[in-house]
This record gives sequence, structure tokens and C-alpha cells, in this order.
Amino acid sequence: MEKGLVIRSTGAFYTVQMEAGNFVECRMVGKFRLNGMKLTNPVAVGDQVMIELEQDEQKGLIKKILSRRNYVVRQSPRKKHFLHLIASNVDQAILLVSIKQPSLKWGFIDRVLLMTEPHNIPVVIIVNKSDLLEEADLETYEYLKSVYENIGYKVHLVSAIKGDGVGEMISILKDKTSLICGQSGVGKSTLVNSIEKNIDLKTGDISDYTGKGMHTTTYAEMFELSFGGQIIDTPGIKTLGFNNLNGQDVAHNFKEFFILSQDCKFGNCTHRNEPKCAVKLALENGEIAETRYSNYLSILQGIEDQNSWELHKDM
Repeated sequence: MEKGLVIRSTGAFYTVQMEAGNFVECRMVGKFRLNGMKLTNPVAVGDQVMIELEQDEQKGLIKKILSRRNYVVRQSPRKKHFLHLIASNVDQAILLVSIKQPSLKWGFIDRVLLMTEPHNIPVVIIVNKSDLLEEADLETYEYLKSVYENIGYKVHLVSAIKGDGVGEMISILKDKTSLICGQSGVGKSTLVNSIEKNIDLKTGDISDYTGKGMHTTTYAEMFELSFGGQIIDTPGIKTLGFNNLNGQDVAHNFKEFFILSQDCKFGNCTHRNEPKCAVKLALENGEIAETRYSNYLSILQGIEDQNSWELHKDM
């Protein structure tokens, strides 16, 4: 068997870059789980794997997945009992959002952070399309920046079209393996193309009918950066569910809530209706953002509703 790196995942086939530099198209052998959960895609871009070459040595079989130092996973949008691996072995995640065209989705930011926080993956929030922002929009950006930088995330404003902030982006990406994710239409492909001319990703437009972005990336793929490092480009994300988490998982991975929870009266406080809750007190005092708390409640409710539905379905 030979060792290689998965650089493209199309669902049925995986492109593996071998240590010698050549590429082999591979299929998967056997079934794999992640912490007991079923996976729609057992292998992720970024995985180190052992493969067995077929006779022509142009194709191969993935026989073993080597240990991952981290991974990013989501609930499968099509199979509710399954998980979908997005990427593995990353140094950081770049979360791309926009304030206009499409409009800002506060809940989406916190849901992405809930994917990365359990594995201590640093996240940089990039607000694209600065060229579209008017005074009120810039005030929204400053508020977003203060909320997330106060809890330890970096926030930057860029314009992929005009090139503003691209130099800063290069510094952020240099010599690191970076997962780039965002909702459709936020300009992910345009930004990647402006950073690295050799990649040339397909770009799309905002739908005139829905006002939302249309998918241009259809599968995950890793690209080498000429200035050092790699990026993992992923399809635009529409929704994020968390069948792999419970309420305490959510509370522990809203990082400012976790710090405050040490002062809650109850060790298993959900920060909703319990007495002497340090998180609720901080909310009342303006020490944590109402948007974060509202998104936290929404995620909790979604998990509970899903669990309740499963319970009644099985009765």
C-alpha cells in the first residue's frame, strides 16, 4: 500500500495525490463510521489515506484512513441520521459572509462556529463585497466585528471585485491549510480567483428571483497556493443541522457562554430558565450579544424538536 492525500471528493470517487506527486483516482472499500455515527462520505478532502493501486496504476482503492488531527462535520442535508464530512486536518477555517447581496445571516455565522469550535479550529470571518456597503451597512459591519472579536475571532472586510483587502487575505492564508466556507452567493469563488490567479474557479450570480446565491462549486477540492499553503474550497452551504450534538454540547461550544457557566448555580445549566444563571445575567448587563444568545436558543430548539420527533416516531 502507498500513502497519499485526498485533494478532491466528488462523492463516488476521490482524487489522491501520492507522495511522488502523481494523482490517482480512487474508490472506497468498506464502511466507516465517525464516533458511531454513519457517514454519507467516509473520506474527506484533507485526509491522509493508504491506497492499493490497481493493475494499471492509474486507479486505486482506499484501504485505510490515517488518524485525523481534526475534522469539520455537519448533519447531512439529505439523510438526517447521517453526518457529512466537509474537510479534515485543517489549520483554520475562513468563513465568508456578506452584508448585502445576499443579506447577512447572523444565525449562519454561529452555526458554522459550532462546527469548528469542538475541534478548536481557528476561524477568520471575512465580510466580502465592501464595495456595496453604505453607511448603515458599515455600522452593521462594525457591530459584527465587535461581537466576534470580543470573543476571540478575527474579522476582516474585503472586496473581491475591487481587490480591497486581498493582500491581507494572502497573509492570512500563507503557509496554512485553510477551509473556505460560506453560503451561496457571498463571492467565495470570486475571492479565491482574486487571491490566486492560477485556480480560476467558476463564478455565479445572485438569483434575480430569490435574491440568493446559486451554487457554483459542486464538490470539495484542495488547491495549492503559489505563495505557500493550501485552500479547501467547498460547495455553498444552505442549512446546517446538528444531529450529532446535544444541548450541553451547544452550551459548551458557545465559548463566552462556557466561560461564564462556571458561575451558574447548576452545572448542567442550559441558560434559559434556570435561576442564578451567569449567562442570563451577562445578557441583561449587555456583556454578551443578543444575536448570539438568540441564535443559541434557536439551535437548542432545533435539536430538541428533532429529538422529540424521533422519539414520537419510534413509539
